[in-house]
Amino acid sequence: MNLEPVSAAVLDAAIAWQLRLQEDDTRGCQAALERWLDEAPVHRRAWQQLQGIDRHLASVDNPLARQLLQRPRERRLPRRGLLGLALLAALGLGIAQHRPLGDWLADERTGRGEQRSLTLTDDSHIRLNSLSALDIRFDERQRTLYLRSGEVLVETAGKADPRPFIVQTEQGSLRALGTRFLVRREGERTRLVVLQSAVEAKPLGRQPARVARAGEQLLMARDHLGQAEPAPLAADAWSKGMLVVEDMPLAELLARLGEYHSGYLGLDDSLKNLRISGSFPLHDTDKALAALPASLPVRIERLTDWWLMVRAARD
Repeated sequence: MNLEPVSAAVLDAAIAWQLRLQEDDTRGCQAALERWLDEAPVHRRAWQQLQGIDRHLASVDNPLARQLLQRPRERRLPRRGLLGLALLAALGLGIAQHRPLGDWLADERTGRGEQRSLTLTDDSHIRLNSLSALDIRFDERQRTLYLRSGEVLVETAGKADPRPFIVQTEQGSLRALGTRFLVRREGERTRLVVLQSAVEAKPLGRQPARVARAGEQLLMARDHLGQAEPAPLAADAWSKGMLVVEDMPLAELLARLGEYHSGYLGLDDSLKNLRISGSFPLHDTDKALAALPASLPVRIERLTDWWLMVRAARD
């Protein structure tokens, strides 16, 4: 049995009824709601979906999302944005669940869509990408950055300093050899991209260290160090607000844009093998997504401001 899909307009109407009931829970209001529910089966389905979301929010440890849903009227989000936030929470993507606890304890961290530049005490420069967390530990013996999550662009100071400059992750250490380089956490691996000079990579395991030189990248796991490969084109373009990709899987592109996009950004499974090349603005993800249909057989479906899907283009 094929059911009529619940449109964003009907979901908005269901939210409006819920807000009305919070302020006027009288028999008259309840009767008016029942009349609206009886007008069309899709109305009742939308109401049931919304109540299911509320039940989920009541059962998860997400007080921030619940607080947003329960704000007084004058402080509420627009209804469509409110629905998007509720849907995100229902899928376990609530604001309070985006990042591990350790990120909140880091010396430096960035939020979604935020970048931050820092000058360290030795005059080295670093730039944190979106959703990144970093600890800084400089002492008499060495200069150490611990990248908890995300990505950092490092440019070591030109002046002589006898202390080694090291970026550490859960997978191992990367020792700068007078250089400019990128370090990115990717799940259980660390990606190193050397832009200038060279970097020595040493996994936590017993595998020997290896030097990657300018124009090379490699992946490091705790017990494995991958072979050096050519670095991606314009790998540091994100520090200038652009994402430049060459033959990148569409799923990976959306994951990168998702680091700057507020809300859920999904992809049909049928499109996961598509690949794309181009440059995309990071600080205007709507514009970046709007460019996809010109290059690929896809369309952008927007349920709410918080909920976007990339689907196959209609025939």
